[in-house]
Amino acid sequence: MYKVLVTGVGGGVGQSIIKSLQGTDYVVIGADGEALGTGLYAVSRAYKIPYAADPDYISRIVEICSIEDCALVFPGLDAELPVLSSQASKIRASHTIPVVSSPEVVEIADDKLMTTTFLLENGFPAPLTFPLTKSVVADLDFPFVLKPRKGGARSKGVYVVKDNRELMYWLTILPLDNYVAQEYLEGDEYTCGTLNFDGHCYGTIIMRRILRDGDTYKAFVVNDTSLHAYVSAVAEALKPFGPCNFQLRLVEGAPQIFEINARCSGTTFSRTLAGFNEPLMAANFLLKGKDPDYQIREMAIMRYWKELTVDYARIDQLSKHGWLLGDSTIL
Repeated sequence: MYKVLVTGVGGGVGQSIIKSLQGTDYVVIGADGEALGTGLYAVSRAYKIPYAADPDYISRIVEICSIEDCALVFPGLDAELPVLSSQASKIRASHTIPVVSSPEVVEIADDKLMTTTFLLENGFPAPLTFPLTKSVVADLDFPFVLKPRKGGARSKGVYVVKDNRELMYWLTILPLDNYVAQEYLEGDEYTCGTLNFDGHCYGTIIMRRILRDGDTYKAFVVNDTSLHAYVSAVAEALKPFGPCNFQLRLVEGAPQIFEINARCSGTTFSRTLAGFNEPLMAANFLLKGKDPDYQIREMAIMRYWKELTVDYARIDQLSKHGWLLGDSTIL
């Protein structure tokens, strides 16, 4: 039985990975920077770790992997990707495989301008995207979107600008050096998952989605041959390592990707429910040499909150000692 470390388990991505691996022959170890990270109380053992920007972050990850004999690390937070990617050799030296893409892929996915450049250079359509300056936005028709160039998450800091008055307001308060102006795309929005190794895309899942506060609130699994082929082609051009997420809209029937996440998605467990279990397939491929195998079922998936009760004593132990023996409660 293998152990797997999942980071960022206080958030939706980390929790989706936990849920996808629970009930399998993989033991999940959870890690998060906050003692109140919910996923810490739903795994076999939990650790409080430094934030990704802390100089001790990587050494703590390596230490936990060594203590627990973890075979894999699945990152659950965007902020962790550049650090884990650039320091992957240190993690591999502890006989643990970080399921993270190369620094180049991570940077392309994180930087909205680089995402657009990558798509266009590889023959894929992309929304018009410019650095946010007073002169450049004159080239865009209203409405258009203002969003962080790097480090964006869950639609935070994303604004749809409808007229010049709104534009002048945002130009005075936003950090222009980390913002882009992007063409506003009309049409249904899709979140698409892929599983990739050695430049090959082993599978895709396509879900039309409805958002609430930046998160997928309702998802509808779609069996569209042309979309599967399109997303697979983009993934094989990008060459991520492991799960990768593509967000797109259909514009007059043609797909345009506007965001890439080089990691598992917040909808990972929704995909697992539909028959496409990315964490399990990735683990089986990397540790057992099994080619990904899946049977996707078309269905509607609606998010449903479920409470998790935790004794104060357990929170106190994790806060004081930095680790906790859990009971693998199913979320």
